[in-house]
Amino acid sequence: MLRTLATAATTMRATAFVGNTAKLLRNGQRAVAPQQRPLTCTPFCMGRRSAKIAVRKGKADAQKSKLYGKIGKQIAQAVRQGGPDALANSRLKDALAAAKAAQVPVDIIDRNIKRASESKADYAEITYEAYGVGGTGFVIECLTDNVNRSASDVKAAITKGGGKVADPGSVLFNFQRQGLVMVDVSEGEDAVFEAAMEAGAADFQPATDDDGTVTGFKVLTAVEDYGSVSSALAAAGLKIAPESSGLVYTPLVQQEVDDDAFEGNEALLERLLAVDDVDAVYTTVAGLE
Repeated sequence: MLRTLATAATTMRATAFVGNTAKLLRNGQRAVAPQQRPLTCTPFCMGRRSAKIAVRKGKADAQKSKLYGKIGKQIAQAVRQGGPDALANSRLKDALAAAKAAQVPVDIIDRNIKRASESKADYAEITYEAYGVGGTGFVIECLTDNVNRSASDVKAAITKGGGKVADPGSVLFNFQRQGLVMVDVSEGEDAVFEAAMEAGAADFQPATDDDGTVTGFKVLTAVEDYGSVSSALAAAGLKIAPESSGLVYTPLVQQEVDDDAFEGNEALLERLLAVDDVDAVYTTVAGLE
């Protein structure tokens, strides 16, 4: 029935066009066939891709900012403990080497050395633990010159983010302390794998984004081997991402959660990272880094 109606409508349009054409020709005018309007489509896919790229760039910038802050505090801590002379202060020498590898701006380095030389404040390394949405686990690392302020800010962020402060050790046992060297995706999986095994790495994993696209390669090491493996990979000419490398807590088991719980945990993670004293946050939530 629908096909019959469509055929009839087409026949009527064609008859009308022929009749109008004949009329125009009698009047000495040229007939012009009706033009079809081109189909247009809003590029939703391009918009989503651009949005995801922007989100990844924002996360990378945030990671870099946190890294610069952490290294700056490590430099200040080293100066407070051993003085501003890198030749006589091995800890400061190591911190400056890390700053160079991470391409920390010179003004940040100089500012922290000067601040530590003039101030009596010292930095302490503090680790907090929390339960996230759906019983997930979070480990929060801080390097702070004011433990009371840090504790207050972190606990407030956990509570406001829908989490719960956990007792020491109740979450941490779900994680393993390891070294992580993040290698650029352009180096190629085979080349990175071979270099990692030759350097004495403990494990090798591709890093992927939300779409499953490989964005880099994770080279995991024992804590005591991190420095040697990182140096060996750099000496092999591999491009390393310093803002994503260092000593980390990796979850022994990752937890799959539903979309609502994932969004809640993601919001909690962002709230924690917004705290100035927080340098890194680790979680058991699968897909959330």
